[in-house]
Amino acid sequence: MIQINISNNIPESSIVLLATAESDFGNFGLSGEEINYIKTQLVAKSTNIALNKNGRWLFVQPVDPANDPDREKEKMRRNAAKLHRNITQQKIRSAAIADTVGNAPLACAFAEGLVLSNYQFLKYIGKKEEKQYSLAELTIVGAPVDQTGIDRLNFVLTGVYRTRDLVNEPANVLTPMRLAEEIKIMGQEAGFDVQVFDKAAIEEMKMGGILAVNKGSTEAPTFSILEWKPASAKNKRPIILAGKGITYDTGGHSLKTGSYMNDMKCDMAGAATVAATIYAIARSQLPVHVVGLVPSTDNRLSADAYSPGDIITMYNGATVEVLNTDAEGRIILADALAYAKKYDPELVVDIATLTGAAHRAIGDQGLAVMGNAPRETMERLKSCGESVHERMVEFPLWEEYFECLQSDIADLKNVGGEYAGMITAGKFLEFFTAYPYIHLDIAGPAFANKTNSYLGKGGTGFGVRLLFEFLKSY
Repeated sequence: MIQINISNNIPESSIVLLATAESDFGNFGLSGEEINYIKTQLVAKSTNIALNKNGRWLFVQPVDPANDPDREKEKMRRNAAKLHRNITQQKIRSAAIADTVGNAPLACAFAEGLVLSNYQFLKYIGKKEEKQYSLAELTIVGAPVDQTGIDRLNFVLTGVYRTRDLVNEPANVLTPMRLAEEIKIMGQEAGFDVQVFDKAAIEEMKMGGILAVNKGSTEAPTFSILEWKPASAKNKRPIILAGKGITYDTGGHSLKTGSYMNDMKCDMAGAATVAATIYAIARSQLPVHVVGLVPSTDNRLSADAYSPGDIITMYNGATVEVLNTDAEGRIILADALAYAKKYDPELVVDIATLTGAAHRAIGDQGLAVMGNAPRETMERLKSCGESVHERMVEFPLWEEYFECLQSDIADLKNVGGEYAGMITAGKFLEFFTAYPYIHLDIAGPAFANKTNSYLGKGGTGFGVRLLFEFLKSY
């Protein structure tokens, strides 16, 4: 990943000017005629202002400091993605963002959009150099940005890249054990602790949900515990992040049909998001105690696979009647959520590509959120989502939804019927909690089948920036 740098000097590279018609353009080697042209275009609200000065490009990005700050930052990210196409076409290797309006958040958002647009997954491409993007250096000039803020932005963007890499890995490479190894590597790099329980340990702990889903697989399951506990932590009780780690999902006996199985390597996006968030937190030395829980297996169809009608006993002793083996994510997460009780957490947030219902309800424009955490906590999470444009729609967890999960022969069923599937899934998970709890369903935005602005194509890394911003607010 290219690193964002800051400088007080204008480098000899192509430049992007963040500007208004009132900006001072006198320091950029422009003639009076060129300045008049730029100002005229800015007054006319043109969004395509570019000058080629003997091979050194100068692009002008109009900004509106009076606009809603969150909307203007998102406009910067998206316009950066558009500019990235020009940078690639012109084979520009080095670029500087010159802030002429003194608005650090907008300069950082534009840089963020360029870096995220520059992501590529070329690991399995033979002639990488033919497809490699040209941009390799990026500097912010003139903005009132401090080094700590830029370092944190770089760490977060690295976390997004790591999440995308993991989600884009094929399932024949990224097994549950390999996922655990990649999390260990992140822990070593960032300085957080990682403990991985193998199948024997999972059996000893009687995590019946993970073991049931794993029955059809030839790959052993894992349960990873990640912990960042700095001496300066502001919270006396930990915040726990739990991530669904299904490395591939066939649906099991409730087999997925048509093309629904094609992208199911992405079903571990929640696990990757948790690991990358803690990576960014640790690299940034945030004074917050965070624990990550990552249950991981694949969900395969075989003669030994768990079946509709089975009754399984979970980690907390509750029994679950399985009516749909494709509702496996909630089953492995339930074991993790029950395990979380031992930490007496201040808050638990799970994140998962959990339901097609959430995707159908709000598309890929945001995530579904629900929970029983204090109102202030939920509103702060929503505000952080608006700030990084990883927005959410809140759904209720009314008690009546639990009636849909009542079983005649077990403590509860793993599905709740035809309607409100994202809510009954959240209600199922809530059954295994005994603490303030928030559930994030990222089934829509975690994976893109076509290029979506700076989110790219394939794994998007959605959720890392949201959770980092939220935990930074602690």
